[in-house]
Amino acid sequence: MKRVLFSLVFAGGLAACAPTQQTAVQQASVTPLLIKTSASAARGGTLIIQGRYLGGASNGTVRLTDSGGQGGYVFPASAVQSWTASQIVLTIPQNAPVGGHWLFVEVDGQRSTGLQYSVQQ
Repeated sequence: MKRVLFSLVFAGGLAACAPTQQTAVQQASVTPLLIKTSASAARGGTLIIQGRYLGGASNGTVRLTDSGGQGGYVFPASAVQSWTASQIVLTIPQNAPVGGHWLFVEVDGQRSTGLQYSVQQ
């Protein structure tokens, strides 16, 4: 009985020493990095993007744009076949713009480095 009582008092003393406020842990934001893409493909074909820090389908988007990364075409969520932090596999939608573009991935508002990519007719 004395051991149980001692354990309870000791545990209560430890709890009283614990900090009463918890601070939020800030996560570092990392710029997504594109390394390479598969060869250009036509609408309905497959586009594979390889890189680092690519996030996931829930917090990322893939965009075809001009060289400055502005505007452009955003791949819909339905185009995603798979998405990991190092590889994205997409089906090129039928309404994707044909021709040469810059490809970017945005993760939580951070734009990646860009790579040139062409959608064939």
